Amino acid sequence: MNKNAIQRFAIWARKEMIAQVSQRAFQYGITETGYGCYDDDTVSGRVLSGEEKQQRRGIIDEIDRKGYAQVMEEVAYTWFNRFIALRFMEVNNYLPTHIRAFSDASGAFKPEILSDALHLDLEGLDMEKVSDLIEKNQSEDLYRYLLLTQCNALSASLPRMFERMGSYTELLLPNNILRQDGIIGHLVADIPEEDWTDQVQIIGWLYQYYNTELNEIVYDGNMSKNRVPKELLPAATTIYTPDWSVHYMVENSLGRLWLEGHPDEELKAGWKYYLEEAEQEPEVQAQLDAIRAEYRALRPRDIRIIDIIMQILIQSRGKIKKCAFAV
Repeated sequence: MNKNAIQRFAIWARKEMIAQVSQRAFQYGITETGYGCYDDDTVSGRVLSGEEKQQRRGIIDEIDRKGYAQVMEEVAYTWFNRFIALRFMEVNNYLPTHIRAFSDASGAFKPEILSDALHLDLEGLDMEKVSDLIEKNQSEDLYRYLLLTQCNALSASLPRMFERMGSYTELLLPNNILRQDGIIGHLVADIPEEDWTDQVQIIGWLYQYYNTELNEIVYDGNMSKNRVPKELLPAATTIYTPDWSVHYMVENSLGRLWLEGHPDEELKAGWKYYLEEAEQEPEVQAQLDAIRAEYRALRPRDIRIIDIIMQILIQSRGKIKKCAFAV
């Protein structure tokens, strides 16, 4: 896995996504300094549809509750998460349509969903609208519509990731998503496709690297823990746990507990990080054998685990740079 490429892309993508989402908001008269009238019918001389007016009001409501910067941040990472999920699903052929949303079979940034638009079997797809956009040669608008419809179709199975069409986040889907130097173009080109193949951990690394700058804001030594805003807490306290670390902890905790009551050499042989127990004094060994005898009656459903992992505190120049975290 090329973590350098993943890190470079994720850090760049956060800035670019926020900029693109903000640009979309600007198109609807919404900026950091204001948004005109709540019920505007037109923006910059363009008449808004009923759905656009509803979505625009939704953005304004969120800004009134959370502030402009926080809403732009949230919408940016919402679309980032969706793009990452779609990329992982298409590479591993998990999309129900089995038609790629971002690339073609060769791995190039040529969305199959666009070239196969007339043959798509996608829930909620209006084929008349598709045909009309094709006839007018409006590829960008067609791709936006197909992408939104694909997200909508996935909302039933992944509701927390993909909302039904009509949400205000739909209005802020970035512009120019078919450009090679856009977010999706870089996502396809910058990270090798093999890094996505059945390696779900890439999603964890992307999430961590996406939050790099937010994490640095908290731990650069200039912010007191009493002044850390709640919006920064997820980025500051959630750190991805590598796959090998998870295996090590599980094999030497739950795994050890199970083997002590149910010896199984074939099962243990598949554990790469399992550590054999050190030789004990006879008296201690007798006590351990008595405990393990009780484990023989243990059933999987009887095991309870507190899943709290404490990261080692890393110190640099006498200042704590990272904090404990839980997963």
